[in-house]
Amino acid sequence: MTQYEAVKKTMEENGGYATLAFLNQNVLKNTDCKWGTKTPFASIRKIVQDKRFFFKIKPGLWALLSYKKKLPIEILPSKETPIKEQEIYNHSYYQGLLVEIGNLKKFDTFVPHQDKNKKFLGKPLKDISSINDFYNFGYKRIVDRAKTIDVSWFNERKMPNTLFEIEHSTDFVNSLTKFSDLQDFNISFFIVADKIRKSDYERKLSQSAFLSS
Repeated sequence: MTQYEAVKKTMEENGGYATLAFLNQNVLKNTDCKWGTKTPFASIRKIVQDKRFFFKIKPGLWALLSYKKKLPIEILPSKETPIKEQEIYNHSYYQGLLVEIGNLKKFDTFVPHQDKNKKFLGKPLKDISSINDFYNFGYKRIVDRAKTIDVSWFNERKMPNTLFEIEHSTDFVNSLTKFSDLQDFNISFFIVADKIRKSDYERKLSQSAFLSS
C-alpha cells in the first residue's frame, strides 16, 4: 500500500474527511504501508495538499474530492446555511481542533460544561476532551472565571499551561478581561480569530485596563 493509499483509506474510514491531528494519530497504524522517513507527519501534510485527490475545508481539516458531495452540513456547510449557524459550527470546530492538539501534546484538556454537548466533526466535545472536571488550581473566584474559557490545557501538575478563547464576532473585551484576571499565573494566553480582526484586537489590547503593570 502506498502512502497516498494509506491516507485515503484513513479518511474513507472516517467518513471521507479528517483533521491533520487525526491523520497523524491514525495513518501510521496501517502496517501495510511503509513510510521510510523520519518525518511522516510532514509527508502526510504534503499528501493532503495534492488537489488531484484532496481539498481543504478549513484550517486543519481536509477531505477527499470524491466525498465532496457526500459530506454532512456540519462538516461542509452549504451556501444556504445561515451565518449564525456557520459561526456555531466554526466555534465548536476550533474548540475541538485545539483539544485534539492539546491531547497530542499530552496535556489534560477541558472545555466549559455549557459547551460539552456541542459537536466537533459529529462528536460531542465532551468525548474528545480528556477531563470532565476543571482542576481547582487556585482561589474559587479565579477558578470559576477560568473554567468559562473556551479551551484549557493543563500540565502534569494540574496547573493551567495554555488557555484559548475563540472570537468570531464579539469585541474581544470579555476574553481579554478573563486573561487579565489570570495574569499572575504562568500561563500562555491565545485568542483565536480571523486575521482581518487583528487591528480591532490591537485597539482593545491597548486600552489601559489590559496593559501590563
